[in-house]
Amino acid sequence: MLVLLILHLVAALLAPLLVRWWGLRACYPLALAPAAAFAWALARTPTVRDGGALTENYPWIRQLHLDLALRVTTLSWLMTLLVGGIGALVLVYCAGYLAPDEPGLGRFVGVLVAFAGAMLGVVLADNLLLLYVCWELTTVFSYLLIGHDPERRASRWAAAQALTVTTLGGLAMLVGFVMIGQRAGTYRWSEIVAAPPGGGYLTVAVLLVLAGALTKSAVLPFTAWLPAAMAAPTPVSAYLHAAAMVKAGVYLVGLLAPVLAQTPPWRPVTAVAGLATLVVGGWAALRQTDLKLLLAYGTLSQLGLLMAVTGAGTREAARAALALLLAHALFKATLFLVVGVVDHVAGTRDLRELTGLRRRLPVLWAVALLAAASMAGAPPLVGFVAKEAVLYAFLHDPLALGVVLAGSALTVAYSARFLWGAFGDKPGVDPVPVTRPAGALVLPPALLALTGLLLGPLADPVDALLVPYAEAFPGGDHPLALWSGPQPALWLSLSVLAAGGLLFLLRAPLAPVLARVRFPVLDPEPYERITHVFDRFAIMLTGRIQRGSLPQYLGTILVVLVVLPGGAMLLVRPWPIPTRLWDSPMQPLVGLIITVAAVLAVAARTRLTAMLLVGVTGYGTAMIFVVHGAPDLALTQILVETATITFFVLALRRLPPRFSVRPRRRGRWVRRGIGVAVGAVLAGLAVAASGSRRLPPVSVDFPRLAVEEAYGNNVVNVILVDIRAWDTVGEISVLVVAATGVASLIFERSRTDPRPRRRGPSTVRPEPGQRVWLRGGPTLHERRRSLVFEVVTRLIFHSVVLFSLFLLFSGHNAPGGGFVGGLVAALALTLRYLAGGRYELEDAAPVGAGSVLGVGLGTAVGSGAVALLTTGNLLESVRVDLSLPVIGDFYLITSLVFDIGVYLVVIGLALDALRTLGAEVDRQIQNAGQSARGLAADRRGGQG
Repeated sequence: MLVLLILHLVAALLAPLLVRWWGLRACYPLALAPAAAFAWALARTPTVRDGGALTENYPWIRQLHLDLALRVTTLSWLMTLLVGGIGALVLVYCAGYLAPDEPGLGRFVGVLVAFAGAMLGVVLADNLLLLYVCWELTTVFSYLLIGHDPERRASRWAAAQALTVTTLGGLAMLVGFVMIGQRAGTYRWSEIVAAPPGGGYLTVAVLLVLAGALTKSAVLPFTAWLPAAMAAPTPVSAYLHAAAMVKAGVYLVGLLAPVLAQTPPWRPVTAVAGLATLVVGGWAALRQTDLKLLLAYGTLSQLGLLMAVTGAGTREAARAALALLLAHALFKATLFLVVGVVDHVAGTRDLRELTGLRRRLPVLWAVALLAAASMAGAPPLVGFVAKEAVLYAFLHDPLALGVVLAGSALTVAYSARFLWGAFGDKPGVDPVPVTRPAGALVLPPALLALTGLLLGPLADPVDALLVPYAEAFPGGDHPLALWSGPQPALWLSLSVLAAGGLLFLLRAPLAPVLARVRFPVLDPEPYERITHVFDRFAIMLTGRIQRGSLPQYLGTILVVLVVLPGGAMLLVRPWPIPTRLWDSPMQPLVGLIITVAAVLAVAARTRLTAMLLVGVTGYGTAMIFVVHGAPDLALTQILVETATITFFVLALRRLPPRFSVRPRRRGRWVRRGIGVAVGAVLAGLAVAASGSRRLPPVSVDFPRLAVEEAYGNNVVNVILVDIRAWDTVGEISVLVVAATGVASLIFERSRTDPRPRRRGPSTVRPEPGQRVWLRGGPTLHERRRSLVFEVVTRLIFHSVVLFSLFLLFSGHNAPGGGFVGGLVAALALTLRYLAGGRYELEDAAPVGAGSVLGVGLGTAVGSGAVALLTTGNLLESVRVDLSLPVIGDFYLITSLVFDIGVYLVVIGLALDALRTLGAEVDRQIQNAGQSARGLAADRRGGQG
């Protein structure tokens, strides 16, 4: 089963590439992924028929009770057949339906395959948390599919509405899952069934779970999103809104019903919501003139019936529910595909403009006739078998039976309206020109329609396959059959067909009634009003609190920090008594320097002064590390502070020198007060945290683990590249994202535009006998050049780079490492830029910063993947002993490769910062005619 999910993932990832290579023909090989799921389920039919269960379990996050627990029983087996089989046919249909030049075609096909995989995960999951993860993946993918055409407002609105409604329901469902799982002690549903929780606690959990099911299946009061979702392409409607996504809620109810159907709110909620949706949706379908909307409201009606019968909790209802689930997927997917063909060949879905298609498209007419007859419940189709089973299941409940009969009559009426509207002859309507549909458009709906025809006479073997699910419920036994004799359900079925036919024949006299009688719950206005209220509230709230002042935002955050945690700390007083204030006389001295610098930074009026004072606090922190005997941390802090100051100086060139044109004395004292208060609170929290430890820290074993398992004596570096390597992967990933964000904010043009190059060796010629120390130096204005700086840079640059490499390779056993070495190399590049300008920077590093970042991140992650393949543990260090004739015996640690990746990421980040905050800002300053504020090139030298 896990292989099937991986197959869908791989197919979804390859889809854009395959579509780019092969065009729409790529849909055929991509259809093999869901087809494989269908074939796999079909091959397991004997096991399911005997009542067996297929299970797979892969441990994942044990602390959260989250494992990849997969299980197939009768219900999930049937859903796998539908998700896989219809998914494969829809992908084949896409090859003939979609336009070859449609924008985003590869993305659309890939997301459709991904949705099929996510839906397969929903029906295979045995762990409730895994089911929720796949559930929300279907929500996200459906959002992307509905909003496939971002230029259409209807698509964007429908996608957002579907996402909002189903996500809110999913969150409620998650809370219900957590309540059930925590009370039961497990999240595996197969284990919860054996010992289900009870009481009022369970009642609340059931209501939350049902909220998720009702929103997903668009059952009242959450129906409005489904008709709006018809803005999606027809293949999406045929798959998501007929066979897959909207069935997820029904599937969830069917999965939980054997255990939870006896809970007090279960049957009233499913029955009332389902039966009301049945009638309301059927009535609305009769009012539609768009064939697709007619089917959409008909889908609402059928989903309501499915919800009611699935939640009934009896053996007869369970058997009828699975039969109706199968029949509905077959006929509704067929009809949606037929509408797509009609729209494709006639250019319209408006039934008022269509006439005579029965004669011009006889094959499509026959396909639609079979599907519509099955939807209406006409024999000998599978829809008749399912509808008769539903009527039998409600014979004991007269009220519910009456509603089902009324809704079924409406179903017959809108089924006839669909056939008449799409294919019937209408006097006074001019025939629209039609083209011959491609085989890829007709074959999928034809196969589904023929399947519905064949399964009707095969009701007995179908019933044998569905019996194991029904046996989990109490009640009598009434098998599925095409002919059960002259019994009440048969006469009711025939009465429904007659009543529905009469409604269709009286469509003209009933038209005024249909136009006047509307149900507000189906209108989009309530949702629009609710979103409008939230928008107005957001605008009002934003106007009150978002004033565009960063100091105000930061001040608010810091004041809250002082009042809440600080106030709680003063009340509880959790710090240890007595408290040792310092270990060395140097500590209070350095602390005093840091405090004075911090207070002065708050009161500074110019940005440069504040930045330098903040730098003093950073260097003071490094001194604290030195006093504590942590040279590695001190070296890292000094290098980070130096690089930060450099980049700050580069950024300050584009900002006003002063913080405010009219600094106010009161404001400065307020900032001082907030700063002192925050410092005191954080100091108190640090003392309280250090004195509140009750167990030995995990870091106690780090020195031993560093030597025994990571083969290194530098504990700090070993923590970064081995013990907490996952944290380091996250941190360098953040660095890559931050570099990309800075570049996107600064570059006016594409980040990948050609970098600045000197126009030729003869552009700037030195005087006779004059030596050029840096080739970029002559491109600067004379008053911006420093010959001494150029000479020093030329002399020490290569030594600094070699020193960075030394730190990289020695960092496993001595102070250094990839991060420190990368910072040293970054400062070397900064020297080259400051001495020679942006052209000198490109001579020093003629490579794209993005390439360096990508190679670095790939190297770090790749080393972890190699370790996983070789040792079975991700990012585990391995010692490799080597021997060379001259060098002798030595060893290498595989974590060195990870450290090289960190080294490259740091260099790439610095290079990106220098090119954005440095070179690009220089170019912008020069173009603005403010060359005095940057390292601008001398135009007389041809470097404009």
